[in-house]
Amino acid sequence: MTGLVWSKAVDRRKVSLVEAKQIARQMDLGGHRDWRVPTIKELYTLIDFRGYTGFSGSRNMSRVPANATPFINTDYFDFAYGDTASGERYIDAQWLSSTEYVHTTMHGDLTLFGVNFADGRIKGYGYLRPGGKEKRFYARYVRGAPYGENQFQVHANGTITDQSSGLMWAQRDSGKGMSWKQALAYAESSTYAGYTDWRLPNAKELQYLVDYSRAPDVTRSAAIDPSFQTTSITNEGGQKDYPYFWSSTTHMDGPNPGKQAAYIAFGRALGRMRGRVMDVHGAGAQRSDPKVGQPQFRGPQGDAVRASNFVRLVRGGSVHATSVRQSSNPDRYPNKVQSSAQKAPQEISQRPSRRSNSPQRGSFIKRLDRNGDGQVSRSEFDGPADRFDVHDENGDGYLSAAEAPKGPPKRRRRPPR
Repeated sequence: MTGLVWSKAVDRRKVSLVEAKQIARQMDLGGHRDWRVPTIKELYTLIDFRGYTGFSGSRNMSRVPANATPFINTDYFDFAYGDTASGERYIDAQWLSSTEYVHTTMHGDLTLFGVNFADGRIKGYGYLRPGGKEKRFYARYVRGAPYGENQFQVHANGTITDQSSGLMWAQRDSGKGMSWKQALAYAESSTYAGYTDWRLPNAKELQYLVDYSRAPDVTRSAAIDPSFQTTSITNEGGQKDYPYFWSSTTHMDGPNPGKQAAYIAFGRALGRMRGRVMDVHGAGAQRSDPKVGQPQFRGPQGDAVRASNFVRLVRGGSVHATSVRQSSNPDRYPNKVQSSAQKAPQEISQRPSRRSNSPQRGSFIKRLDRNGDGQVSRSEFDGPADRFDVHDENGDGYLSAAEAPKGPPKRRRRPPR
């Protein structure tokens, strides 16, 4: 897909950015000497959202939950969780990139972007600690032609084509925030610029749009090419800022896997620490919000949860609708990771239901499921539009057999005269 060649192994010794660049210059892996530390766009191409952070029923981070699955295909790439024996959390599995944030995070920390393949996120990490000591990360090396350079062509009808990906984007955004379910419906019903095949971009497509040379505190703009129109907002700290944007990608995390969706922060990735709201992970971070929820702050960095994010429409590409519980890939990941992880996410996210075995419900799916993915999308549904929302109990934009209508009510027998 990218033409990039990657190193396979994991060195359990974490390294600083300076050390990683030095190692890359000295590598002759595979008989090649042109290895480098990947950019954040290159590194993010390896993320695999079939992963699951895992949940053991407790907040103990010193042990890997039996149902955890890395967010990288372990059929091909070696992987390591954080070194819990030395006091790290198991989710401390951040891989560094060569992309440094153009501003600072937290309390003025110099910051680089990395991908956490244990919890499925991009974050900016302060890499210079007090005293000038550099923070260390896992590293994976790459070679090949540079990847991730956008080639935008602006059209008079308010659309922008990225020649490097072939995708067409809406030049302006939704202009307002909405829930994830509303975002899916907004995209599916849009006739922007006369097209009817708009959709919500997946996380990789959306992250590919980020311009990591831009940030609100440096360029006074969103982290995206200025050809795009991006609505400004007032953030939780009272600053002029730019929105988080929904992706169509479900993020499998914590005790309720499937309840969150990934977003990209094109403005500051905010958190609240010690009562102060600040940019904790940088414009261009990828985190996740509840598909349905209320604004709050949560987590170790007090991440700002909005649950009402903006939309940037996309069309084109080879993306097709599928279930998070199915895989179209021929390899065996994630089943090979841990035998106990094989069915855990599915079992947690959808409890067995007696109704799911109903012949009536099975025939409903069989009759309307045109693309054969085992569920009915909004476009496949042939009933009133408002009834789709009634039956879509988990708000994922699809009707499963368990959510299918029961059919017409049984006729009541008339009492004898």
